[in-house]
Amino acid sequence: MEALRRTPLYDAHVAAGARLVPFAGWEMPVQYEGVIPEHKAVRTDAGVFDVSHMGEIEVEGPMARDLLQQLLSNDITKLDVGEAHYTLLTNEEGGIIDDLIAYRTGEHRYLLVVNASNRDADYAWIKEREITGSDVRDVSDDFALLAVQGPDALRKIGIAPGTPFTWEMGTVGGIEVMVNRTGYTGEEGVELACPSEDAPALWDAIVAAGVTPCGLGARDTLRLEVCYPLHGNDIGPGRDAISSGLGWVCALDTDFTGVERLRAVKDAGPEQKLVAFTMTENAIPRGGMAIEGGGEVTSGTLSPMLEVGIGLGYVPAAVAAVGNVLTIDVRGRAKQAAVVKKPIYAREG
Repeated sequence: MEALRRTPLYDAHVAAGARLVPFAGWEMPVQYEGVIPEHKAVRTDAGVFDVSHMGEIEVEGPMARDLLQQLLSNDITKLDVGEAHYTLLTNEEGGIIDDLIAYRTGEHRYLLVVNASNRDADYAWIKEREITGSDVRDVSDDFALLAVQGPDALRKIGIAPGTPFTWEMGTVGGIEVMVNRTGYTGEEGVELACPSEDAPALWDAIVAAGVTPCGLGARDTLRLEVCYPLHGNDIGPGRDAISSGLGWVCALDTDFTGVERLRAVKDAGPEQKLVAFTMTENAIPRGGMAIEGGGEVTSGTLSPMLEVGIGLGYVPAAVAAVGNVLTIDVRGRAKQAAVVKKPIYAREG
């Protein structure tokens, strides 16, 4: 059995008393004080996550843009230096190999931040399709990545508010960082990239500023409240982007891999759709539970903010409208839920 990898912040997690678990080949903190207090810290104040297990792939060269335009679903030609967008790496059937964020970091240079579990597969897929004038490199080990999220996050670390999905260089705690105005919680915040050797000092500076350390448990409940899909659960190679509700990041007028299939699905209408739901009976849904009529829960939890069971799942398109009643098999008992508008949780005002 291959040994679990550790981020540059492993010792900091141990010192903070984190509960460490295997995740995507890494030994990662699932919680410190607990999932619920960490979740609420991000919703009401500020939290910091070690996401250094995420992969980074650099694509450079005069043909870098052309290569990515062929492989990624969103229109890479619309990015200026200093901008970023959410996009998909798709297969020939329009299935989602990965969802990622692409940053334009130079005139002919891009940085792709990909899911940890897909780092090697993504790199191999893109590298195999490299064209003359493009150079694809896995630079994951060079970087650490810390996500600082919450309504008071920017003030606490001394970062001014800015436009979402942009990036710039800055300093936090005297350490130079790439300030990425992105995140996976639905709250205002940034993802800070720095050289791996600077990560412990950056972490210490952020925690010293009064930001709560948070683990993967809270990261999952936070993203589910705002209906951000998790690759491997809600989306994957066997699910097309239209059925998954991600048609908005597919530039169907371009010629990326799988676009013809996605055009056909859009024209015909998907057979199933990924919907958000809340339980109307006392029950907590979990991934893999059957939804009556041929559907399936892909993610589920108890919402710390709403204190009800919530989830995402695929259902026949005919019953996907907001307000429709779903019947879910929760450990052998039929429990009802209602399809709701995304996001499930939104801050008042």
